[in-house]
Amino acid sequence: MKSRLLGLLTAAAIFGVTGGVVHAQEILLGNLFAGAGPFATLAKTNEIAAQMAVEEINAAGGVNGKKLKIVSFDTAGKPEQAVVGVRKLAEDDRVMAIIGPFSSGECRVAFPVGERTGVVMMSMASSAPKLAEPFTYGLRNTSDEGYMFQRVMKTLQEKKYPIATGAMAYATDDVISKTMGEIVLPNIMKAAGTELKGSVTFQTQAFDLSAQVSQLKATPTDLIGVGSGPDAAIRLAQELRRQGHQGRLVAGSTIADSELAIRMGPTGNGTVIPTTFFGGVSDKAKAFEAEFVKRAKAAGVDRTAASQFDAAAYDIVLFYAHAMKEGKVTGDPARLATERTAVRDILRAMPPFLALEGPISFGKNGDALKPVYIIEMQGGKWNLLATHPAGS
Repeated sequence: MKSRLLGLLTAAAIFGVTGGVVHAQEILLGNLFAGAGPFATLAKTNEIAAQMAVEEINAAGGVNGKKLKIVSFDTAGKPEQAVVGVRKLAEDDRVMAIIGPFSSGECRVAFPVGERTGVVMMSMASSAPKLAEPFTYGLRNTSDEGYMFQRVMKTLQEKKYPIATGAMAYATDDVISKTMGEIVLPNIMKAAGTELKGSVTFQTQAFDLSAQVSQLKATPTDLIGVGSGPDAAIRLAQELRRQGHQGRLVAGSTIADSELAIRMGPTGNGTVIPTTFFGGVSDKAKAFEAEFVKRAKAAGVDRTAASQFDAAAYDIVLFYAHAMKEGKVTGDPARLATERTAVRDILRAMPPFLALEGPISFGKNGDALKPVYIIEMQGGKWNLLATHPAGS
């Protein structure tokens, strides 16, 4: 008898019973993070930021009386592993929604799986043009790279920086890097009146870029559009300066590493990129960044600032919590499919939500409408050049 009573009390501690229906006391969020691959330096701290948001929400009472909990799966930056991760999180772990995956290559194959499964997924970094548009359950807390790079060129024009000539340097073995180098950067530069003089390509892991830089040096240009991740961009900048090429590097958010200015040092001076988070823009952003840096160091990751991808991961949790509250999500396993769909519908209709990164809503194409900050590297720091409000 005592044993049976103890079992009932234990069950009551784990589950709340209302009207004969068993409700879990936690609502699970999946997290697809990239612990390896070309963007690992950008992705490896995203979970720290997401966990910060979860703890803040739980400390304030949770979501409809339930605590949030993150269940993670490491894709290693591989698209095929992202597919495995979606299935595990959605079907085995039965999460309410998924944070990630990180890259456009992963989203390209993972979003169709999420659509078939009926689980909302939201990337904190994917920015290849129109990638989320065909899907209803696939969202991106990022802005289209074209949208952001247009604001880079507009800012350069307004600041009267030299932009008469340009060249491309990009990696061909990564979806977004190749898209940036072949489509996004050259088309927008030409639209801004920049004459393109040529292009060079390389592999993401290539160490020696001397031959490519020699080609660029043969026809010096005002701008060099970079399509790659941060590590390749560092090697490119170092070789450019070593060979005496003084052209300004411009890129999209693919190199938006908060530590890039320190890692590049003087070789990166003048580099201009877009970002959707800048720690100095508000007291809220400063407080988030200070706590994030402290937690990253405690986890053995040396950070001096938070990146836009960390801030985006934090805000994704806030969006999900908002949608679950609005949809009165219970976490009842029997209602999982219905509640997942409710989360999707609320997010897609959400008016501008005052998030960490600023007021954010979602366009019909599934991408976030959010502020864009244009930053310039100088003296080992990122400095704010211009701010473009959401949808401007």
